[in-house]
Amino acid sequence: MNWMEPVVLVAHLIVAAAVCGFVLLQHGKGADMGAAFGSGASGSLFGAAGSANFLSRTTAILAAIFFVTSIALTFFGTLHGKPQGLMEQGVMEKTVPAPKAGDVPAPARAPGEVPGAPASGTGTAPAGTSAPGEVPK
Repeated sequence: MNWMEPVVLVAHLIVAAAVCGFVLLQHGKGADMGAAFGSGASGSLFGAAGSANFLSRTTAILAAIFFVTSIALTFFGTLHGKPQGLMEQGVMEKTVPAPKAGDVPAPARAPGEVPGAPASGTGTAPAGTSAPGEVPK
């Protein structure tokens, strides 16, 4: 089953390019009016009326193959389980759960600060100095 998906994908891409090519080769509905007044050549590679039948039938067959390969690729896509790669996972699967009401995060330390020492700007002021907003005695 693993080899079948890339084969269908390559066939899908080739058929899509072929459908685009055959649609561009066909004449529009207004092309016959210009040929009636002599501005267009009525003969073509497949004959006067033969190209319309050949191109339209081939386009219809290729369109049917395109739809079948689209359905097959959709089927292969549903067979895959939960995405395992980082890029395939959505944003919501990677969210961190909210902290509980009793959890308090640890205070951040400045770079180079010794663990266990009071954080800078906290604790008591050195002797002989006053804290900001405190009146000296």
